[in-house]
Order: sequence, then structure tokens, then C-alpha cells
Amino acid sequence: MSRVGLNPILLPDGVSVIINKSSIIIKGPKGEIVQDFDPDFSIKENDNMLLISRPSEQKRHKSLHGLYRSLINNCVIGVSEGYELSLELVGVGYKVSLQGNILYLSLGFSHSIYFEIPNEIKVNVESVKGSPPLIKLVGIDKQLVGQIAAKIKSLRPVEPYKGKGIKLVGEHVIRKVGKAAAATTS
Repeated sequence: MSRVGLNPILLPDGVSVIINKSSIIIKGPKGEIVQDFDPDFSIKENDNMLLISRPSEQKRHKSLHGLYRSLINNCVIGVSEGYELSLELVGVGYKVSLQGNILYLSLGFSHSIYFEIPNEIKVNVESVKGSPPLIKLVGIDKQLVGQIAAKIKSLRPVEPYKGKGIKLVGEHVIRKVGKAAAATTS
């Protein structure tokens, strides 16, 4: 069984916490995040470390112990370093532009797609000749950055035959062999 919840969370310089009955407020150089947790659990701060303790050895408390530790650790990393995900548009004629908080995507459909980005996420668009357009998402909330990236990817999932679509930078796409190539090898 995992013992993730027993590991302490190190607080880097410039990060402070305020612990309430059922929530914790984490402030850092990049911003502030509020994370809720079960009021049965207790969080203590000692020497720039957070320790989370569970009330009992029940299965429910054991599983939530590791979950809360991971969520709070993600918040600490978010307010101190931040999170960044990069997406690339692979396909002939795929384009992206940004105006304010709205992404304008041309993905081979008969119409353009308008995608509104939340204010908590900062977006940067790069279009360099000879390479696929890039969308960089930067934010302090790991869950929100990942969710927005997943929604953008779902607009044009990568297809396995030509590899066209929206994918994460560095993501490996398993390619399938087409009918003509499969017939000649048989």
C-alpha cells in the first residue's frame, strides 16, 4: 500500500500557508490557491514543512490521506513555480491565433473554432514557418491547466493513420498501417 500521505510537503521560500478547519490557503510569488480537505484530517506546519495526519486507519482515510497530500503539494508547486503545457497543431493548414482570451482555431473544418480561455490561464501562441503552430498554457492550478489542454485536444484528436490533430509536445502517437501497406506485406 502506498504511503504518499506520510511524506512531508516542503515549503519553498516565499510560500506561506493559512490553515483553516476544512481548507488551506497557499500564497506564493505566482499567486494564491485555496484547497479544501476533509475536516477530520489535521494539517500542521513545522519548520517550512507541512505534515498531514489522518484520524484513523480506515480504508477511506488512508486513501484520502495520499490524495490530500498530492493536491496540497500540487498547489505549493503551482504558487512557487507554476505549470506549463505546450500543445502542437499537426496538419496542413492548421492555424491558431489569439485575441484577448479567445483562441481562434482553424483545424480543417468548414468553420473556425472559437475557444474561450479562463482568466487564470495565460496563453501564448507561436507560429514559426516550417514547424507546427504551438499553444502554450501557463497557470498555477495544475488541474485547470490540464483540463483546458484536454478540451483543446478534444477539438481535433490525433488520428492514428497520418498523425494529424492536436497533441502535447513530446507526446508519442502510435501510428497504424493503412490498407494498401497491409495488403502488400501479406
